[in-house]
Amino acid sequence: MTDNKKNAQPAKHVIHLSAECYPVAKVGGLGDVVGALPKYLQAAGLDTWVVIPWYNKPFVSQHNFDVVYRGVFYQGSRRLEVQVEKERDDVLGFKLYLIKIPELLDRDEPYGYADESEQFIAFQHGFLHWITETGIVPDVIHCHDHHTGLIPFLMYHGDKFTALRKVPTVATVHNGQYQGWMNWNQAILLPAFDTWKWGLLDWDRVINPLAALIKCCTLYTTVSEGYLYELMEQANGLERLFAMERAKSVGIVNGIDTAVWSPEQDAFLHEPYQITDVQPGKYKNKAALCDAYGLDARKPLLAYIGRFAGEKGADLLPEIIENILGDEGVELNIMILGSGDSRVQSAMAYLAEKYQGKLGVHVGYQEELSHRIYAAADFLIMPSRVEPCGLNQLYSMRYGTIPIVRKTGGLKDTVQDIDEPGGYGITFADATPADATAAIYRALELYNNKKRMQQLQKQLMKLDFSWDKSAAKYIEIYQQVTA
Repeated sequence: MTDNKKNAQPAKHVIHLSAECYPVAKVGGLGDVVGALPKYLQAAGLDTWVVIPWYNKPFVSQHNFDVVYRGVFYQGSRRLEVQVEKERDDVLGFKLYLIKIPELLDRDEPYGYADESEQFIAFQHGFLHWITETGIVPDVIHCHDHHTGLIPFLMYHGDKFTALRKVPTVATVHNGQYQGWMNWNQAILLPAFDTWKWGLLDWDRVINPLAALIKCCTLYTTVSEGYLYELMEQANGLERLFAMERAKSVGIVNGIDTAVWSPEQDAFLHEPYQITDVQPGKYKNKAALCDAYGLDARKPLLAYIGRFAGEKGADLLPEIIENILGDEGVELNIMILGSGDSRVQSAMAYLAEKYQGKLGVHVGYQEELSHRIYAAADFLIMPSRVEPCGLNQLYSMRYGTIPIVRKTGGLKDTVQDIDEPGGYGITFADATPADATAAIYRALELYNNKKRMQQLQKQLMKLDFSWDKSAAKYIEIYQQVTA
């Protein structure tokens, strides 16, 4: 760990760096976290900034931004013009800054481009160039995932950023499977650094931004306690590194923004509802959703919301659906919202036709529809192979929807099985169609016990997974690294 403590004053100014921030640009849980945690930190008294790349998104065109900086730097031999824009009215509850660089940071989506490495090098270099040129020295810089993984290394070992040497860095690992690997021939794109320190960038003979982040940051967090330990066993090649750096790590489960995810005041819902009328309220929303997708609202409704990706266990869904809907004795509707793996998408299209009237499928992602499904569903299934924290199960519980989850990562930390004292969800051990199917049969038995269902729904809606507790833990960490 680098000795970079600036003074004994408590942290007052924290800058978050991320590739995503809801509602500006969101692909997954990273965007939700970076759109919520800073708001709670700001409300607690910290001057909290969020810095992300500029995207051609509706939020940007619909809000007012002021240009606060223009400059030039070189990425290898390429001359780049950087522009920093600040959202004028702080409508998100914190200060939002966008870094715009023509042809690199001015695109429609966060990911999926062939020059992604160059994009995120430019984002990180542009950020450091801006704050160094303008004399901005925050108390803490908080980096999220590999997209910002080079920041601590460049701060502490870059030739041009000596003013930031004493600024502590906190890193959060949202998903250790993605690491931003780059060949060493791309090192020429980095700003000048102490080449004697090249080993801090290297892991398995490539530049690994996530590895560099963990090696160089002052302290790192994971998005649940369970995931902290799982990274030492399953981290796409970085297991040994996470074990070596264990002493400077903390697991903090994510929270949810209870103002955004609120059944009482959610404008996306067919009809908002409270804990006192959870069953009639959910039924009205179920009826509206089922009517839209040709399903039967009198039957229990099971939902899946998420990417069609192996780590989410989405490839298991076709067999799970066949197991359940192929059983003529089962009364059940299933609603699927997601996109990704083309094979899963094709299977869903086939199954939606085969089980018309029992299976609704929407390929893609719609924020409004996801809220409507959480409110309408009786159960939400998450057969994840890897789930660092998981937010969907937290959203579902907020809406009185019982989660059916595989016991891994944050799912294991946040969902207690109904067979345990005080339990409120359904869990299963292995990411297999058989285990998931058995869990769904347990859910159907529970559904037939109306009194127990209502009791569990109310219990779920009383659970506190807000950001208040988690934000307080982050504040403690900021004070620790600046002490």
